[in-house]
Formats: sequence, structure tokens, C-alpha cells
Amino acid sequence: MLKCTLKHKPADGSTHWSSYKLAAELGDVSVSAVQRIWRKHGIKPQQLERHMVSNDPDFETKAADVIGLYLNPPAHAAVFCVDEKTAIQALDRKDRMLPLSPGRAESHGFEYKRNGTLSLFAAFNTATGEVLGKTVARHTSEQFVAFLTDVVASQPKRREIHAICDNVSSHKTQRVADFLDAQRNVHLHFTPTYSSWLNQVENWFSRIQREVIARGIFTSVKDWDRKLMPIHPRTQQEPETDQVEI
Repeated sequence: MLKCTLKHKPADGSTHWSSYKLAAELGDVSVSAVQRIWRKHGIKPQQLERHMVSNDPDFETKAADVIGLYLNPPAHAAVFCVDEKTAIQALDRKDRMLPLSPGRAESHGFEYKRNGTLSLFAAFNTATGEVLGKTVARHTSEQFVAFLTDVVASQPKRREIHAICDNVSSHKTQRVADFLDAQRNVHLHFTPTYSSWLNQVENWFSRIQREVIARGIFTSVKDWDRKLMPIHPRTQQEPETDQVEI
């Protein structure tokens, strides 16, 4: 039974076995027996997980560099995980929302209206857990440098700063190189390709997506910004810079 489950596909062209199909294929085994044996061995043909393999030839070197900053950061330095969540849509539902009530889940209308987009920069301080965030209309290299400038300004003067970020092209322009030449205390560390899971700020973006964006109703870009930034009780928004510290 296990060999058939793991090594063979159903003859009808299906991509995976069900307990009923396998019982019918084997003939002398009941559906409950198939289910019991699958449970015993932790086999779940109905489930599918996805993964992406990095094609970076320097994967081990880059990964070791980033992990080393997490486990053994330089003394007296600040380590930030920096990334941007781009073009987040401000969506408003066309039909009214039906609120949560006993015996009924909250319900949103299927159709929606697009009210523009904003991008969100975030820098996660690995030592303190604080997040420096900033919303921008467009995701550009100039905006990335402006955000790095905000990160530098949040730290004591001349403190060494290490920023972990991904390989997007806006992080590697001449404008960024000029900024690094002028700010010798700032060092960028790039994660390997297809390895965003190494960047801890992705956990914060996941929380933003889950708790604010996925079920959010935004009547405008300003409404989006107002609802997105105060996700934590300690949020302090500075309207003149759209900057928040969490």
C-alpha cells in the first residue's frame, strides 16, 4: 500500500491518490484501512506544499553572512532587515460588509473598487524588535536611499549600521552606491536570490498582510495609509514624513 501511494499515480490520470481510489485500486483493502495506515505513517496525498530553490552560485556565502549577523552581530552596531512591500492596493468593496455575528462569519462583497496604491518600506531592528516604516507613492531607488537615510537618522551618530536586503535592482543602482560612499558606516548585505525567507522583516510584512490588508476596506490612499501604519499600540505617526516607529 505504501509503495503504491508513494511510487505510483492513479491510472485515471489524477495527480494524487484519495483513500477511495487507492482502496479500489488494491481491491482487498477497505477505505478505513487506507486512512488508518496513512495516518500511522504521516502520509497526506491531498496536501501540497510549494518551494523555490535558489539558483545563486554564492548561496552559502551570502546565507552565512546574513545568519552570522543574526547570531553574532558586530559589537556596538545596529542590524536592520530592510525591504519594501510594493504597490499595495487600496481596495474598497462595492457591496456593504456584513458584520460578524453569532453563527455567521464576517462577509465581504466579491466585487471591489481600486482606489490607488502605495508602497511600504520597513526596517526591522534585530536587536530591539522595533520597526521603522515609511509609505511612499512609488518604489524607486531614490526612495530606497531616502529610507536608508531615515534609518541612519534613527541611530546615534557614527554608529555602524548593517542593512540586510534582497537583490532587487533598485537596491544596486549608482544612486545607492553614491549613498554608501558618503555613509561609510552603512553596509548592505544581500540575501541570496529567491531567499526572502532569510530576511526577518518578511515576518512583519506577513503580519501586516494578515491583520490589516487582506480583510481591509480602504476608501482612498489616505485611508489606506491611516489604517495601515498604526498596527501596533506603540505606533507614533509623524504626518510630515509618514514615518512610524513600532
